[in-house]
Amino acid sequence: MKILVVGTGAREHAIVHALASEETAHELHAAPGNPGMSAQAALHPVDANDGRAVAALARTLGVDLVVVGPEAPLVAGVADAVREAGIPVFGPSAEAARLEGSKAFAKDVMAAANVPTAMAHVCTTVEQVADALDAFGAPYVVKDDGLAAGKGVVVTSDRDAALAHAREALQARGDDGTVVVEEYLDGPEVSLFCLCDGATVVPMVPAQDFKRVGDDDAGPNTGGMGAYTPLDWAPSGLVAEVVDRIAQPTVDEMARRGTPFSGVLYVGLALTSRGTRVVEFNARFGDPEIQAVLARLRTPLSGVLLAAATGRLDGIEPLRWSDDAVVNVVVASQGYPESPRKGDPITGIADAEALDDVHVLHAGTAVVDGALVSAGGRVLSVVGRGADLAAARAASYAGVEKIALDGSHHRSDIALKAERGEVAVP
Repeated sequence: MKILVVGTGAREHAIVHALASEETAHELHAAPGNPGMSAQAALHPVDANDGRAVAALARTLGVDLVVVGPEAPLVAGVADAVREAGIPVFGPSAEAARLEGSKAFAKDVMAAANVPTAMAHVCTTVEQVADALDAFGAPYVVKDDGLAAGKGVVVTSDRDAALAHAREALQARGDDGTVVVEEYLDGPEVSLFCLCDGATVVPMVPAQDFKRVGDDDAGPNTGGMGAYTPLDWAPSGLVAEVVDRIAQPTVDEMARRGTPFSGVLYVGLALTSRGTRVVEFNARFGDPEIQAVLARLRTPLSGVLLAAATGRLDGIEPLRWSDDAVVNVVVASQGYPESPRKGDPITGIADAEALDDVHVLHAGTAVVDGALVSAGGRVLSVVGRGADLAAARAASYAGVEKIALDGSHHRSDIALKAERGEVAVP
């Protein structure tokens, strides 16, 4: 197949890496891609958010499938433009992508579909936020209603900090400013990606990510500092429960509204003392979780994505998975997440990938004057595989130690509690 992957991050590199690893060789393209993808895909300097440009490139290349990776192009309608050009595309329409683009819209859909989630107040003024915070009590959860690159959520016991985040989010969006204040959900969080074709739902394996910048979940939220799979501590019936009670009812409700959801429904969950609850929906694969999940997938990804894009998921065989554990550790630049430094040289990637069961995915990188340098906050994902979490952690961190990036930082405890058997559902 000829396949075009749209995006620049480690999520898109993970998709390209998985496609390039299949026994059947594909002609792979990325727009605009990143330096790490260049060994496996032809790169094209096209704006990922420009639907017309992406569709024109897809037509020129004669591709069989377009895969839209990030949330911003989806919300901007890139998948719509590609569909209008008559090319199969993996990714929801702009209207369906509102499940991620608007927290308030997602809450409305969940209510209509009777999906279990946190109680919430949708607020358009600071006064409404203050009332909602007092109604729920600490810890306070405040979410920017729109896209915020994974950093639009504040969970804090500091009421002033919660109010300040809400005020900033409201002011940033002017007259359209909206925030969602939710009750706090206890228990461990789980990410489950569900492949959808507008009617059928096919789940992948669960993963867990680490959103805070520092060890022991210290510091501010980030786009994600690492992830692992499998989750040996999760209830055995969790995936079936999520499909039956959450994903399928949501897909059915979207179809009922005339906006069928085709692509991946990212279900962010909290396994609380009162049962499974949805924390959030996203309309794309989550980064850093998908880097770990795809490393375990044994079914060829290309066929699964094409089936979702063409409404044929009901005809595919059950997905096959490796029994291995996989750990992904994110290497971030100095100053991330507040003010990431760019332009620092990166070395050691080849040494990391020379290790057994390690591969490195690029996120925020660029080539300047022939040298690979940092170009974003989250710079690299170092993915390690092993027979169990201890072996996978050892592989991933051995890879991290081979990489040199001045001022960089990473968490040292990705999957550590799970390895020790210290994660439990209340």
